[in-house]
Formats: sequence, structure tokens, C-alpha cells
Amino acid sequence: MKPPIQLPLGVYLRADARFENFTLGSNALLVSELQRFSAGAMQEQFFFLAGTSASGLTYLLQSACHLAEASGDSALYLPAEELIQLDPEIFEALEQYSLVCIDDLQFLLGDSRWELALFHLFNRLRDSGRRLLVSANNTPAHLAVDLPDLASRLNWGLVFQLQPLNDAEKISALAAQARARGMVIAEEVLQFMLNHSNRNLRELMHQLDLLDGASLEQKRRVTIPFVKQVFGWN
Repeated sequence: MKPPIQLPLGVYLRADARFENFTLGSNALLVSELQRFSAGAMQEQFFFLAGTSASGLTYLLQSACHLAEASGDSALYLPAEELIQLDPEIFEALEQYSLVCIDDLQFLLGDSRWELALFHLFNRLRDSGRRLLVSANNTPAHLAVDLPDLASRLNWGLVFQLQPLNDAEKISALAAQARARGMVIAEEVLQFMLNHSNRNLRELMHQLDLLDGASLEQKRRVTIPFVKQVFGWN
């Protein structure tokens, strides 16, 4: 079998994308099953995650890659939004990976070339005993898939809907990420960030990235006055 083609993507896994850092909310069963799947501890070969934008899907897919690699397997993370700029042949020979994760599948749907490439990739992974983890903004039954055979494949495995976090859970998620980075941030500071943002978890995590960098550069603790300074908030 030929080796996987060199992927022309500058995609890297977040070092802090780990299941132990993920705030469960009402997703305990989902995360437990996904951990088992990622570690190769179940017979299922296909796992489908549905959820809204910035709900944590990307984080979970990257966590799955980390866990698979820690279990001695090879894993590959592919963001579909970047794949659409390439050729579908990028899927060739990916069955050499133990786990293939495709994020935001909806970006590839509606294009006959990509749908056919996905269908053949699914079959090769299944036949070689490999695993496929997919995320999308809706469940398989509600995705606009033109190729009937691909639509049926998407319903073959485990399908879970990721439930969004409430405000208290978002603060817990921010606190967990801060601890993972070695940051000390009081809960009142995290609440202040939540009150002054659009409550989008991805944006909140990005703000945490910026605060981490600014805090290290200026050698200052992350306080409410410091947050106001960094983001220009009143």
C-alpha cells in the first residue's frame, strides 16, 4: 500500500485539547463513548458528532486524536473548511491512519467529487478496520447529501448531538483551560469576560489566548482592570 500523500495543510493539534480539560455539562455520556471510540476500545468504526458552531466539536475531535496517539495509534485531524480548497484525492491512502477525524463535514457536501471521495474513504476505512470520526452542524438525517450511498453510510455508526454549555458551564470551561495553561484567574474575572462578550465559547477561548500572551508579555496578573486594558472594554 502506498504511503499517505503529503497533506498541504498547516494544521496542528492544540496541546491543551484533552478530554480531561473538557467541561462536560450534559455531555457526559457522549464524551465517555467518544473516549472509548478514540482509544479503539469498541467495535464501532464510525462516530458522528453534531453540534452548533463553537460548541466544542473541534476541541473534541482534536482530543480524540491526542487520545488515539497516546493509545499507540496514528491519528489525523482534517478541517473540511480548508480541504475544499484542495483536490479530493487528498483522501487517498488515508486508511493507513488508525483514526481519521473530519471536522465540519457540511463544507464538503453538495459537491459531487467530494461526496464520492468521502464515500470511497468511508468504505476503505471500514474494510481496513480503521475508524472515522466526523463532525457537522447537523445530524446525518438533516444534512443536504446528494449521494444516496453516502447519506446511508453517515447513519451507520454512533450519532451524538453535542449539547451547548450554559453560562455557568462556560465559566467552568474557561477556568479549566486557564488551569491547563498555568493561569490563575479569579471567577469574578471570568464572569466579567462572559458579561462583556457574545457568549460564544470559541471567542471566549480566543480571548483567553490573548490574555495569556499579554499577561506573560507584561508580567501582570489577569484582573478585571487588566482585561479592560487588553480588550478596551469599559
